[in-house]
Amino acid sequence: MAIGIFDSGMGGLTVLDRVVAKMPDTPFVYYADSAHAPYGVRDADEIFDLTTSAVSRLWEEGCDLVILACNTASAAALRRIQESWLPREKRVLGVFVPLIEALTERNWGDNSPPREVAVKNVALFATPATVASRAFQRELAFRAIGVDVEAQSCGGVVDAIEEGDMILAEALVRSHVAALLRKMPHPQSAILGCTHYPLLEDVFQSALGNDVKVFSQAALVADSLKDYLHRHPDMYGEGNVSKFLTTGRPQHVSDRATQFLRRQIVFEAV
Repeated sequence: MAIGIFDSGMGGLTVLDRVVAKMPDTPFVYYADSAHAPYGVRDADEIFDLTTSAVSRLWEEGCDLVILACNTASAAALRRIQESWLPREKRVLGVFVPLIEALTERNWGDNSPPREVAVKNVALFATPATVASRAFQRELAFRAIGVDVEAQSCGGVVDAIEEGDMILAEALVRSHVAALLRKMPHPQSAILGCTHYPLLEDVFQSALGNDVKVFSQAALVADSLKDYLHRHPDMYGEGNVSKFLTTGRPQHVSDRATQFLRRQIVFEAV
């Protein structure tokens, strides 16, 4: 009954932590493609190839359902995966859907025409590849009208987090927020469009000000996944062991992950 969770590095651990809290009896297999992180500076074909390789490995672990806990992979590869690569008996889901649902206050299956929503000015913080894909804006436009999205490419933040340099990461966040505010002085909401960013949610909130509602993905994805599995219990895979896999150096990744989650995490080499 294992569920796969994939990220290019360790940011997806923020999602894993919340889904484990929601579903403590469900085994999860986490795959970190640390050898190729960050994905945010790669082109769409590279991201597709790396993502499908990781998903295939998670299928081998008995995970029929895989969550791309990586905004870059969700933005650059998910649509292509679902339309041209995915076997009928498998599922690969991304992390945009719960965000769009929360922002527009409508279910993903609601196919009625786009309508006005309460939020008009949205700040999007994401990796360069996610920003370039315009995937968030495209999905939002299917469901809402009159929303102005200002995207800020947050170069360097993921690298700093992966290296454990949180002082640099915080400085970069404040710089990127300042750059966005010069373009959109009064955002109503902010999307943290990378699963690494919840580690710095307080920094984003402080830099944006308390009047800006910050949407962080981890809790939204956890709630959405629990609901999805309640509606699709057949998507529990055959795997029954929780584990952590990485393409990087297991000891190094384990040490970083233990710092992130503040509990012992042991990665195995893929």
